[in-house]
Amino acid sequence: MISVLISNAGPAHAARRAAVGCMLALSVGAASLAQAQPASPAKIIGRWDITMQGADSPFPSWLEVHLSGSRTLVGQFVGRNGSARPIAKVEWADGVMKFSIPTQWDLGSEDFHIEGKLDGDKLTGSMSDAQGQKFTWTGVRAPSLRRAAEPTWGAPIDLFNGKDISNWTPTGANPWTVAGGILTNSKPGSNLVSKQSFTDFTLHAEFRVPKGGNSGLYLRGRYEVQIEDSRGMDPGSLHMGGVYGFLPPNEDAAKAPGEWQTYDITLVGRLVTVVLNGKTVISRQEIPGITGGAMDSEEGAPGPIMVQGDHTMVEFRKLVITPAK
Repeated sequence: MISVLISNAGPAHAARRAAVGCMLALSVGAASLAQAQPASPAKIIGRWDITMQGADSPFPSWLEVHLSGSRTLVGQFVGRNGSARPIAKVEWADGVMKFSIPTQWDLGSEDFHIEGKLDGDKLTGSMSDAQGQKFTWTGVRAPSLRRAAEPTWGAPIDLFNGKDISNWTPTGANPWTVAGGILTNSKPGSNLVSKQSFTDFTLHAEFRVPKGGNSGLYLRGRYEVQIEDSRGMDPGSLHMGGVYGFLPPNEDAAKAPGEWQTYDITLVGRLVTVVLNGKTVISRQEIPGITGGAMDSEEGAPGPIMVQGDHTMVEFRKLVITPAK
């Protein structure tokens, strides 16, 4: 039937039918090719909250990917411990992302090798660490945490009552004691986590560290503001007043070891202001993501205050939080 119609239509009509058939074939071929094409590398640009599946239990990580120039993907990565690590180049081929980073304070000597691919709007992948251990992971896009309005503050809460740690939970064997209204860890050991969780807040802390002391306050259990004996050192994100690995203080406002010091920290969304010993050393700066040692990577959720106790001894005589209503 078709052959008769074509033969009776004449050469011009047959040519038109052939052209239409060719266009349809090209269209179908293009659609199939488009379906076969891997996702654009632009889709992995941004910040990702990651959960690693460890041999013992899950632990949080974080990844940021951005474009350097017109075609090179670079970024930074936060693992279980340490600070944010720069990624010199993120490879992208056939829909798979790959990068390697050197060790930091990790046990082992091998580079970390990480790869992942897009699964809808999630990333899934695997990692081998400095000791060659293998992990799988999933990542979701980190929330912006932008607030539509400035917060209205509620009533202050004494997280430390000056008597005991009834408002806190140790993360392991408890080295924390209270004597003479001072909270301290007798030796390096577990961290201390507030039983209450918070979203936006201001936090007042009075503390002191011995010579060589090192501790920290984790905001929402995720973002460490460093406590360290660093008086006289150049300002840096790993020293007193810094948000660990991300935000350096604008000056060295630390006191000498053994002296009482104060923090007044305001966290609204991702914006943090840090006042150290009466000096504003960080003013409404954005915290990009979780810091090493974070409790989890669920950045959109409320979280506790965590006092770091696994490095050296530290003392507190006041911890007061004023949450947003």
